[in-house]
Amino acid sequence: MAALDRVKVLVLGDSGVGKSSLVHLLCQNQVLGNPSWTVGCSVDIRIHDYKEGTPEEKTYYIELWDVGGSVDSATSVKSTRAVFYNLLNGIILVHDLTNKKSSQNLYRWSLEALNRDVAPTGVLVTNGDYDREQFADNQIPLLVIGTKLDQIPETKRNEVLTRTAFLAEDFNAEEINLDCTNPRYLAAGSSNAVKLSRFFDKVIEKKYFLRDGNQVCNF
Repeated sequence: MAALDRVKVLVLGDSGVGKSSLVHLLCQNQVLGNPSWTVGCSVDIRIHDYKEGTPEEKTYYIELWDVGGSVDSATSVKSTRAVFYNLLNGIILVHDLTNKKSSQNLYRWSLEALNRDVAPTGVLVTNGDYDREQFADNQIPLLVIGTKLDQIPETKRNEVLTRTAFLAEDFNAEEINLDCTNPRYLAAGSSNAVKLSRFFDKVIEKKYFLRDGNQVCNF
């Protein structure tokens, strides 16, 4: 069997938001029983069928790089962490729906990964609106995933999901909200599964295909 082509997708977000549980669910289709803190970076593989069910269908490896640490880390730590950001093809931004700060920190995580880190005060303008210009030239596909959906009281769920919808809009990204301890949120045929597949297709297209559909060599 010929070796499969692969793409590299970073999984970024604050410690404790559930990145390791999410990656395990995506790659093993199982709930992670005893999640622990990620030190450095952990890599897992998901097999993805690009344009499944069409004549263009092709199988790829999706490398999911779960990056540990804090966005508030010292400069020396960030410099060390930067090695994980080389040759990235896509980014999954993960936040805890019950923790508003983890959502706000996604702006800083994304800027760090794209080598456009700025002072935290430069991420949000004074009136609270997102400064979209900082990502105007970004060509890396992004996906926003909110975890711990089950922990939001029904009375507050609409308020929280409305806020996170604006977050995804800021990144020009689709949004998935789920509970990493329940595989049904990513069940085949569900809207979340469709969004995830669409994101991985986009990541593959950015690396291996030109806009006119011609395949290119991009290693």
